[in-house]
Amino acid sequence: MTPLEYRAQPPRVSDADRERALEVLRESAVAGRVSQDTFLRRMEVILQAHQHDELDAAVRDLHSRRRGTRWVFRAVGALSSFPMMVRRAWQKERLPELLLPQPGPYPLSIGRAPGSVLRLNDFSVSRLHAQLRSTDDGWTLRDLGSSNGTWVNGRRVTGTTVVRPGDEVRFGQVGYRLTAP
Repeated sequence: MTPLEYRAQPPRVSDADRERALEVLRESAVAGRVSQDTFLRRMEVILQAHQHDELDAAVRDLHSRRRGTRWVFRAVGALSSFPMMVRRAWQKERLPELLLPQPGPYPLSIGRAPGSVLRLNDFSVSRLHAQLRSTDDGWTLRDLGSSNGTWVNGRRVTGTTVVRPGDEVRFGQVGYRLTAP
């Protein structure tokens, strides 16, 4: 084989290059600039591409729109979420207070059952919904497998979590703000 017969091959497409191209395609589909059929066809081209020209051809027309309008989408998203943030802050301040009792040796049951220490008569609260227990470090709240969930500061409790005065707790659709004596 002579040096003239041996040609350098262009570099192959890496997985990282494919991921970048797929990300551009995904963002365009989410933004509604690409139909589902076009998305599927271009995704197939990207996954089967061997050279960078093929990747560039699949996403060439999508790059120009993405770069110039990204900040506009962020600004519109921030502005549109502002009323929701104000509403949440307003509702949080209007939540009824739930006074944490003096620490004791027994857990406090929360639910619709007649024997519950905190009995909540609401359809979204399970009969045996949650349990509040005092520990050396403070209070813990445990969900007892309720169907509508126990939430602390907007996050669902999946087991046991520490709670403090000022935390927002919700049992199903019934919410409180914890306070200390």
